[in-house]
Amino acid sequence: MQEFFEFSLGARVLYQIGLAGELGQVISSSFPQRRAFIVADKGVVQAGLLDPIQAGLAPIEVVGMFDDVPANSSVAKVAEGAEQAQAADADLIIAVGGGSPIDTAKGIRILLTLGGSIPDYEGYNVIDTPLTPLVAIPTTAGTGSEVTPIAVILDEESQRKISIVSRYLTPTLAILDPLLTRTLPPRLTAATGMDALSHAIETYVSTENNPLSDSLALAAIDMIATHLRDAVHDGENIEARSQLLIAATMAGIACGNSLFGVVHALSHAVGGKFPVHHGTANAIFLPPAMRFNSEVVPDRYVRIARAMGVNVGGRSNAEVIADGIAAVRTLTADCGLPTKLREVGVPREALPELAELAAVEPAIFNNPRPAPPAELLAMLEEVW
Repeated sequence: MQEFFEFSLGARVLYQIGLAGELGQVISSSFPQRRAFIVADKGVVQAGLLDPIQAGLAPIEVVGMFDDVPANSSVAKVAEGAEQAQAADADLIIAVGGGSPIDTAKGIRILLTLGGSIPDYEGYNVIDTPLTPLVAIPTTAGTGSEVTPIAVILDEESQRKISIVSRYLTPTLAILDPLLTRTLPPRLTAATGMDALSHAIETYVSTENNPLSDSLALAAIDMIATHLRDAVHDGENIEARSQLLIAATMAGIACGNSLFGVVHALSHAVGGKFPVHHGTANAIFLPPAMRFNSEVVPDRYVRIARAMGVNVGGRSNAEVIADGIAAVRTLTADCGLPTKLREVGVPREALPELAELAAVEPAIFNNPRPAPPAELLAMLEEVW
């Protein structure tokens, strides 16, 4: 029996098709701030996704915009964005995009409120005070960053990813509008969807799992397994897009409370050294991590397999778990994603260093099974 757990609902979440075009009314009825600084990336700008947002922002005034956001949010870019937001006298931040723009916005709100630099806030609960309000509008169904108390920001100098966790980091308001995800290309739809799946699976087996996170995680697994293929192969399928966006947010709430494991430890290590999309890396590492962890929490992986659509009736745990892992592999392949590290430019000689880096990644401390460097290296070799 579980003796104690803590669960936070975090951000206020609003879902509606077309809601991004009514943002001014939503914000003005939610809090008094009126000077907005927009954080996005150039892909979002070029796709025209800011147009309906800006058109519907009145009476909110846009005092500045920062769109020079890299694929992996970085310490330098956060500092640059914070300097611009401060110069614009912004009192509200609006993040539009995937995980990198939202994490960049989280970093900007830290520096805008507290000053200093991003490495000053690395770790758990270093931030202990409310921050500048943040409205997060995801344009991908993946990271769940719009509802998490977590920011992961690349320190380019040390070539490692800095993790910052604090309940004050959770966005103030999350806007879910599936129309903003329709233009996402198939490859990115697949990678971000597998990112959300990895969140749900990892948080369900985390040492910090709890009944509330469990229910969200299992429902998200089911929804992603059901709708990801449709969204990848028919981007205009608004039902599939909607279900994926909601599932990613549900997985984000779950992992924001129960955290991650070895998949994210390995992905963060790889992402710090090589320009590999985070969701793609998670998809590659999910099968070996599931096999590795299933030896200590088999019942949980049976339940995951069931959520993936595997028939569990009258079969052994080992058979069901094997089919659950196979279902993840099949989903990855059906969506056109790579399954090997060599396919994304990771050289074999880098694997020992990556194993050592992953062994000290914060995400690994909630893995249900200890994963020393030798075991991590074996997983890296398995998918190289």
